[in-house]
Amino acid sequence: MQKQHTVTNNLIDKLRREKELTFEEYLFLIKNRDSCSEYLFKNSTEVRREIYGNDIYIRGLIEFTNFCKNDCLYCGIRRSNKNAERYRLTKEEILLSADEGYNLGFRTFVLQGGEDNYYTDDKIEDIIKSIKYKYPDCAITLSIGEKSYESYKKFKLAGADRYLLRHETCNKYHYEKLHTKEMSFENRINCLKNLKKLGYQVGAGFMVGSPYQTEENLAEELIFLKNLKPHMVGIGPFISHKDTPFKNKQSGKLDLTLFMLGLIRLTLPNVLLPATTALGTIDPEGREKGIKAGANVVMPNLSPVSVRKKYMLYDNKICTGDESAQCIKCLEGRIKTTGCNIVIARGDYKGGNEND
Repeated sequence: MQKQHTVTNNLIDKLRREKELTFEEYLFLIKNRDSCSEYLFKNSTEVRREIYGNDIYIRGLIEFTNFCKNDCLYCGIRRSNKNAERYRLTKEEILLSADEGYNLGFRTFVLQGGEDNYYTDDKIEDIIKSIKYKYPDCAITLSIGEKSYESYKKFKLAGADRYLLRHETCNKYHYEKLHTKEMSFENRINCLKNLKKLGYQVGAGFMVGSPYQTEENLAEELIFLKNLKPHMVGIGPFISHKDTPFKNKQSGKLDLTLFMLGLIRLTLPNVLLPATTALGTIDPEGREKGIKAGANVVMPNLSPVSVRKKYMLYDNKICTGDESAQCIKCLEGRIKTTGCNIVIARGDYKGGNEND
């Protein structure tokens, strides 16, 4: 046991020093995470502190539509879910959410929704320009799925700064186990590459513990992320939804998700790394634990209270209390227990050279 402990700690030292490991080395750490998680988190929080200090950035999440043309097998707003109570926010409602967020101290807005063709490129462009005109000091992140190169370019020229497109898995076989045949793994990866070409700050991400995922898949994710060099990585545990084909599948584990956060921080030291809502859903202190594993972003909900419970990607999603942007004082208090502080700032990526 002592020998194993030494091997894992040495690998963590190597990862911190060289910022990458081989597939076999990543896999060894994942398989033996119980023996080294504490040492990993010590290193991952030190690295986060070296780059970002004790600053935790807040993003105001505006979930503006839960209509989606896709039918992903894990998602509660999938096209086939007839029990979902659908909604769309008007441009005016989105702008009111941004107004409230700005007054609360948010300087980044995340416009997130299903892949809803009602919102044409022109409508999205108009929303972006309207927010930017009113709040030029703010950053806009889009998270609205797969679009053409031309659409992404149009949004960028309108003023969008960042784009979050979780790839969910970098393994084609696994991807096809999670999605219907109309979805293309190649297109998802190509979208990420197009976003980088266009100069967005790009966010990728995956579920931890999703159905059919192996530890080998998780090691592959770290290699994939190292090569992609995204500016942000959003990961969270898979949580089942009662109205999906995966309703009886086991949810992802907190400890494994935290361990992956720590490995990502050491692999991509400059990355913006959210402590996600899903972490807070599976554990009351999940987001605080995420910060202690190396995360440095939280995304409270700015959506109108009337629709928060309708954007239900998975069961039991937290929608009120400290999750809501209005309870920013509560959130500040919780973040302070980690030794960190929420800051009012755009919270841009501090990478400089992406190849660092």
